[in-house]
Amino acid sequence: MRNLRNIHLNEVLLGSGLPLTATAWDSATDSIICAFGPSETTAIIELKRKSQGSVLNDLDLIASWDAPSPIPDLQQDRIVSLQHFADTLITCLVLEGGDIIVVREDPQPGEDKIEIVGSVDVRITAATWSLDEELLTITTKSDTLLYMTRDFENVANIAFTSDDLKISRHVSVGWGKKETQFQGKRAKALRDPTMPEKVDEGRLSDMDDKRVSISWRGDGAFVAVSSIQSDARRVIRVYSRDGVLDSVSEPVDGLEGALSWRPAGNLIAGIQRMEDRVDVVFFERNGLRHGEFKLRLTQEDMRTWASTISLAWNVDSTVLAVQFKDRVQLWTMGNYHYYLKQEIPISVEMGSGSGLLCFRWHQEKALRFVIGSSDKLFDIEYVFDVARGSTIVPNDLGAAAVIDGRSLKLTPLKLSNVPPPMAACDIPLESNAVDIAFSKSSAQFAVLTMGGIYLYNWDIKAVPLADPEFQAFCPILTSSSRPRRIAFLEENEVYVLTQHGCSQGNIERTDIDSKKTTTIYQSNNSSILSSIFPNIQQNSLWICQRGQNSKAGSYIKLSSGGANGPLTEIPHESPGQDTCWANATELPDGEGILFSLSKSGALYANKRLIAKSCTSFIITGAHLIFTTTQHLLKFVHITKVDDLDIPGDTPETDERCRSIERGARIISVMPSIFAITLQMPRGNTETIYPRALVLAGIRKYVDNKKYRAAYLACRSHMVDMNILHDHFPSQFMANVSLFIDQVKKVEYIDEFLSRLRNEDVSETLYKNTLKIAVPDVAVSDAPKSVAPGDANKTAPKDNKVNRICDAFLSVLASRIDTNLRNLVTAHVCKSPPDLDSGLQLVAKLREKSTEQAEEAVEHMCFLTDAYRLYDHALGLYDLELTLMVAQQAQKDPREYLPFLQKLQAMPTLRRQYEIDNHLGRVRKALRSLHTLQAYEELKLYAIKHTLYSDALELYKYQPELLRDMSHLYADYLYDQSNYKEAAIIYESLSLYEPAYQSYKLAHQWRECIYCASLVPLSKDQMNSLTRSLATTLTDETKDYISAAHIHAQHLQDIPTAARLLCYGNQFGDACRLLVLHGKQSLVSDIVDSALGDAMGSTIDLLADCKAQLNTQVPRIRELRVRRANDPLGFYGGDPTTGMAEGDADIPDNVSLAPTDASTMAGQSMFTRYTGNTSSSRKTSKTRRREERKRARGKKGTVYEEEYLVNSVRRLIERVNGAIDEGETLIQALLRRGMRERAALVQHHLDEVLGMCRDCLDDVFEVTKEKGVGVSGTDVEGSIGDDGGLGGERPPGGEGVFWDSLQQSLRGKGREPPVIKEFRKLVILGG
Repeated sequence: MRNLRNIHLNEVLLGSGLPLTATAWDSATDSIICAFGPSETTAIIELKRKSQGSVLNDLDLIASWDAPSPIPDLQQDRIVSLQHFADTLITCLVLEGGDIIVVREDPQPGEDKIEIVGSVDVRITAATWSLDEELLTITTKSDTLLYMTRDFENVANIAFTSDDLKISRHVSVGWGKKETQFQGKRAKALRDPTMPEKVDEGRLSDMDDKRVSISWRGDGAFVAVSSIQSDARRVIRVYSRDGVLDSVSEPVDGLEGALSWRPAGNLIAGIQRMEDRVDVVFFERNGLRHGEFKLRLTQEDMRTWASTISLAWNVDSTVLAVQFKDRVQLWTMGNYHYYLKQEIPISVEMGSGSGLLCFRWHQEKALRFVIGSSDKLFDIEYVFDVARGSTIVPNDLGAAAVIDGRSLKLTPLKLSNVPPPMAACDIPLESNAVDIAFSKSSAQFAVLTMGGIYLYNWDIKAVPLADPEFQAFCPILTSSSRPRRIAFLEENEVYVLTQHGCSQGNIERTDIDSKKTTTIYQSNNSSILSSIFPNIQQNSLWICQRGQNSKAGSYIKLSSGGANGPLTEIPHESPGQDTCWANATELPDGEGILFSLSKSGALYANKRLIAKSCTSFIITGAHLIFTTTQHLLKFVHITKVDDLDIPGDTPETDERCRSIERGARIISVMPSIFAITLQMPRGNTETIYPRALVLAGIRKYVDNKKYRAAYLACRSHMVDMNILHDHFPSQFMANVSLFIDQVKKVEYIDEFLSRLRNEDVSETLYKNTLKIAVPDVAVSDAPKSVAPGDANKTAPKDNKVNRICDAFLSVLASRIDTNLRNLVTAHVCKSPPDLDSGLQLVAKLREKSTEQAEEAVEHMCFLTDAYRLYDHALGLYDLELTLMVAQQAQKDPREYLPFLQKLQAMPTLRRQYEIDNHLGRVRKALRSLHTLQAYEELKLYAIKHTLYSDALELYKYQPELLRDMSHLYADYLYDQSNYKEAAIIYESLSLYEPAYQSYKLAHQWRECIYCASLVPLSKDQMNSLTRSLATTLTDETKDYISAAHIHAQHLQDIPTAARLLCYGNQFGDACRLLVLHGKQSLVSDIVDSALGDAMGSTIDLLADCKAQLNTQVPRIRELRVRRANDPLGFYGGDPTTGMAEGDADIPDNVSLAPTDASTMAGQSMFTRYTGNTSSSRKTSKTRRREERKRARGKKGTVYEEEYLVNSVRRLIERVNGAIDEGETLIQALLRRGMRERAALVQHHLDEVLGMCRDCLDDVFEVTKEKGVGVSGTDVEGSIGDDGGLGGERPPGGEGVFWDSLQQSLRGKGREPPVIKEFRKLVILGG
């Protein structure tokens, strides 16, 4: 649906007396090499250069020489081929007389400026260089084909013979032809469908000019030659690069000499002339026909200007140029339909025999070409662009126009998305269209032709869609002007960019009401007008102009003062680059922003570069939308230029970016329906509804309190309806009544309530990417799109669902007749569901209207499990309500009627107990038994259901029953091995014997001895008990101090107590105890021996710590260096599968919809574990295995570094724990005169502490880890706002690695531990 629009037209008058005979491009300087002569009267060839911006004879002479015809029967020589080699500044000419001439612009010493490098004895009929400029192919009058290298060495000499026709035995089954189509049941019996009605014999056309044509394939592997064989048939031969005949074309009647091989390689184009029409026909490389299209010529055209035709594909195979005597047509193809996009007429003298002399595409710029006539040279360039209507609401009807010669195809994409090449309206025109523009409302459009402007009215909103009506024709002011572009402002002004002769350009304004046309702008001699366009508001005209010698365009804005008012020229910031597509918008404060796009894909906002890989863009009132070469569609909120926020390539997490099909381009956008229409490379269109547009529309609806429109948009586009509340909570809660009034439908309100959940989707799923400061709006009342931070959370973070349901219940309470179902839904949809309140509502309704009650119950059964609802109804002790629910639940009466009848016959309290017990509400049942004063039954029930605490609470004022129940509870706790609490209850009941036994098992030695003393126990029993307690404390709990107290105070075993104190590192207390009891002589034996043992264990511990640090710290440094140097190798493998990144074998020529598997492509080594996924095949078994791998931290795995860091942390904690013991040990050693031993312990301890302090910076540097720990990688795109990984935690084994990397990024586990201070003693030199 794209048209060709002119962006460059430079017309040069040729002042040379010789005719222009050939042109070539110098791609290095964008200049044109022109060859003049020889003519019938002057046998001279002049070679000239037209530089960029040259006009009026401003051509630089390169060389001139005499060129007489070397063949007697050739009246004048003729240039067959002109080729310029930009790398060597050499131009090669091949003449019909047989000479091959090179012209050197900068000859080296010993080289001639003009040199004949070779000659062919017979006449040359055609010559063409391959596209890589390495091979020259020449055909001669003697039916031979020559191959020459760039050094003009002959490498092949091939003769055309009739035997060549036998090489291909074509077999065509006629797919797509009439004879293979179904024509009825009886047609098959009449004739053989495999036999065509007419078989071409290859007869020559009466108008065949007998020429030979050569065309190379784009890759230079094959060349096609079209020539006449034996004056009977025109044949296309295909040769390989080595000169081997590959194929010969099938016979085609009327085939002429025009030939052009599509650079893409799939088609060879030729001309077939028949009696009533002329077709462009296509061949495959094997010589078989492959389609055609008609040139739409009349019989008169065929006899006059279309009597001679040539073909030329452009370099990227998108446009086929059809060259006639006095014009050139540009054809494009989409969806297998060929469109005539432009016709460029050239004034020639038809009667004199002169005509179009030369046409040449640029080798690098796909849509730039040169046309030369007898007196003029045209340097022309086009771009593909879409003729579309307004994108501003409410005029965003998606109007799009496609030019197809004298037919204009119109489609309002918002109303009728007709796939091309079809259209909603097909308008015939008087002449070929040049450009088209729509008015602001799209109710009018203007078609620009070479003769003038055709104005049409279009009732685009009519049902059914009406065809446009012709309104008026307005001619161009100067009939000889060449119109180029057209623009529509508002509803009554049309502007046309024209060029008259060699002038640089004019802009004419036509007032539609008065039909008056005036020239309002003229370019000066130093600039060239490139294009004109309106801003999207269509209230100002923008102009792009370029300097004569400058490639960069500058933009100015013309502000109109009315139909007859003066124009104000406002210069604007231009990007300073050659931008070919541009559009502008105006901010509310009047500031204009110009968006422009260069051919290289650089997208600018004024001077700011905002994207480097853009392929198309469009502007709405709120967004800049563009596509990229990464096949992404991106949205940018339009604000101040410096504030434009460009989204990253993260379609998984950012609503402003989404994936599209490969090569898609934007056609139009319709913000009012949240739609964008894209066109694929093959020509078909697709309309999508991007989340960015949908959410922007919904937020706008909510801000404007248009809740019905917002709700319907959520419903249509599957958007979570929680956004209706979460976007602006305070406004929604204050307007619940308005919401109900607007939505109206009971089903819609039910759907909204049923989709509520306790999540703020405006901060999770649909986080708003537009941040605007609104100083005039109170923060507490602002929507989340404008309020900063957490201040906009006007509602407390409680149960959101219940708050909304309660608000609906309060409003709907007075609308019970119309919104009964909504009332029930509001109860049921609470979190958790408030079924009891809903059933109580039904019970009230039953008193007034049984029908309403039954309707409510039926709706509740639909919303929730009917059996669950039955249990809740039973729990209300309302048997009639329970019966109603059971009937609506369609339960078997045999299941519930006997039970309900049994309950009906019971007393009220007993019935409540039975119901609570039946429903499993044991605590309520226990209270019912207490009310019934059935203690024995209650006791058994409490034992059965372990309700001792509840029973104790019930009998707290009845001492006897409380004591009985407490005894039962203590026995239960003892059986459950909860000895401590059982002992406390026994002791409170004065049951000392079970109490001391329970305390003994709980290792509560003080309480045990106390209770045992109150039993009382005999002395031997008490000694046995205390000895048992001491042994337990020593062996099991390692509580040496407590065990020492028992031995000293209750067993009077002082030496054992002293030894135990030494085991507990209490050397001073051990000495004191021995001295206190007169055992001074045992100090040296007990204390000194314990000091030696303690010193040995301390030295061993410190040695192990030192060895561990010497091993692990260098390894950590090595791992971090490896990660920084080769992050791909460090993180690239999948820790759960062992698959290296990039192992997925996916073809690069297949476009896939994004899935959990395919979205792994293009993600970084980090996001492959952190991208949002909805499901995973990783099982809990895989997760547990991965957790074990992480815990082991095996060498060489991704978990090794984390394991080593944690190991060093644990080591430091052990050393910190040893400091106090070390200080005590050193003091005790000194007290006992063991100075050397004390110094040795202090030295080792101080050395290990120093090593710990030295490794902190390398092992536990949090700031470094957050910045450098992932250096050299692309993890930045995966880091969330909190410094961790974006997205949700993946399941299974991948989640284990995700946790590990999350902790690393956030610095969790990398905080440096605090090393305790070691106070060295001065007497040891500290």
